[in-house]
Amino acid sequence: MNAPSTMVAMGLDQDTGPMLTTPSTLSPARPKVVIVGAGFGGLAAAKALASAPVEVTLIDRRNYHLFQPLLYQVATAGLSPAQIAQPIRAILRRQKNARVLLGRVTGVDRRARMVEIGEKRVPYDYLIVATGARHAYFGHDEWEPFAPGLKKIDDAVAIRRRILLAFERAETTEDLAERQKLLTFVVIGGGPTGVEMAGAIAELAKRALAQDFRAIDPRDARIVLVEAGPRLLTVMPESLSAKTVKSLKKLGVEVRLGQAVTAVTAEGVTVGGELVPAHTVVWGAGVAASAAAKWLGADKDRAGRVTVEADLSLPGQPEVFVIGDTAAMMTKDGKPVPGIAPAAKQAGKHVARTIRARIAGRREPGRFRYLHPGNLATIGRSHAVADFGTYRFSGFIAWVLWSVAHVYFLIDFRNRIGVSFDWLWSYFTYQRGARLITGEDTLD
Repeated sequence: MNAPSTMVAMGLDQDTGPMLTTPSTLSPARPKVVIVGAGFGGLAAAKALASAPVEVTLIDRRNYHLFQPLLYQVATAGLSPAQIAQPIRAILRRQKNARVLLGRVTGVDRRARMVEIGEKRVPYDYLIVATGARHAYFGHDEWEPFAPGLKKIDDAVAIRRRILLAFERAETTEDLAERQKLLTFVVIGGGPTGVEMAGAIAELAKRALAQDFRAIDPRDARIVLVEAGPRLLTVMPESLSAKTVKSLKKLGVEVRLGQAVTAVTAEGVTVGGELVPAHTVVWGAGVAASAAAKWLGADKDRAGRVTVEADLSLPGQPEVFVIGDTAAMMTKDGKPVPGIAPAAKQAGKHVARTIRARIAGRREPGRFRYLHPGNLATIGRSHAVADFGTYRFSGFIAWVLWSVAHVYFLIDFRNRIGVSFDWLWSYFTYQRGARLITGEDTLD
């Protein structure tokens, strides 16, 4: 319980920095639960504590909760950012025992039980860290400017700008080689993000934009999906992986398996010893945990995820919990829990139950038991693959299941209606309603 302070390790003085004081109607006598991160796990934990006799403080560096699984649709002009995000304060506005703080956590003093937001300090009795993951380039961080990943709204809007500008510039250039380079799009990574991104770019080019230009034919665009492993969607059975490849090829996507990327530059991507000239490259090949392990002074695995006990608490610190992509969560069989939204939500609810049991003096739930709901991935319009263990689907039925599941998990009823309407519109008209080029042109 009296582990060395991580503030000392970071060169911070424990006696400096004012206590954070903000107007609050919450009872100071109640145990203080601080949650860092308003993703699926953090928000699930906060909501599960709604009726508990605790004071909940939710900290995030952004003021919105983001439905990350649909970010690729923002990046390909299918949806607008507001349709997949909701202000955190609006979500928790009726939860009287909760408050929201906007800020970037810079450290945790475990001895004093304080969370650092710059020079400010937020006290806690229980701490839940759910800060998610970031892009990982396998030791090649120099690739990031040329192959952005997809983790936040800013990423999606920037990628949308790159994609749409590529077509606009191809329309105006007289250089045929440059035009071909502009109309080549490379997606790196054969997981759900890469598959969905490649399929969406193909549909945007070959259907939504097909009649919009005069000097070029967007249907001539080349979309390349690169995967270093032997197959796509390795979390699914081989039969569904094979159907995924078939569906992507039907959309015109060039699938390159078993070929590792060795370089990414402004000129394009080197894969299998060959340079593929491309102006637009999207990274979907790997993620790494946030810097939470550093804040906590905790052990971590190779991906930077914090090592946790079976109940998701920090070893030797039972009042500190780490969940979601930030934690190396394991099943009862010793297998890693997948980094997907249902897993994070289940973990958040489990930790909330543990805290409620401790406060009430009841028996704690103990080990976190993950229930896998299945795997889903969409491959363009009206086609997807779904794996529910005994039951496996592909084609239109899987696409309907994927659509219903994603709309259901959207946090706000208004967002559900808006997304459903836009999807129906796109389905029947082949149009994309969010084809806006905004922000600074970063391609110059």
